[in-house]
Amino acid sequence: MLNLKLATDPRWVDIAEKNIDEILIDHAFCEQKAASSCISLIVHYPQLEKLVEILTPVVAEEWAHFRMVLKEMKKRNIKLSQKRKDEYVLQLLTLDRKNGSPNQRLMDKLLINALIEARSCERFRLLSLHIADENLKEFYHELMISEAGHYVNFIKLAKEYSPEKEVDERFEIMLEAEANILKNLDIRKDRVH
Repeated sequence: MLNLKLATDPRWVDIAEKNIDEILIDHAFCEQKAASSCISLIVHYPQLEKLVEILTPVVAEEWAHFRMVLKEMKKRNIKLSQKRKDEYVLQLLTLDRKNGSPNQRLMDKLLINALIEARSCERFRLLSLHIADENLKEFYHELMISEAGHYVNFIKLAKEYSPEKEVDERFEIMLEAEANILKNLDIRKDRVH
């Protein structure tokens, strides 16, 4: 369903589990950025009714996820630290065709968001299956389901505003690029992506 071209390195789950404090901090920032990204799309495209209708509840869900992560952190006495650069997302953002038509730019923004949701979904699934902490297994299972829904929303929106064939072709290019980005990034002990 997610169409990702490269699976997460199996070592990531072990590394993440050993550094769960850092993963939770990074996860909190990921949820903040996801909510902000949806708000930004709504602010830039208020005339697109379907986009506003679909992304408004996603903003609320992403912010609720941020609060859920904060609650998990509080249970573990983990403090939110300074925001960190997300090299994965920064590299994905370079796929946005800056000189493209308005429709191409919108499509790219939606598909980049879909990629981020897909990779998050895949990683949350791995945590839900393999992490020893039973509470976190359930926590990440719930979030995995939500991220999958958000992924579908972004793909649907891209196809709402651009021809399906064009979206499919562009997404295929982006999936290949995302796999290449992931392949060339170090496995970070303190990052979700």
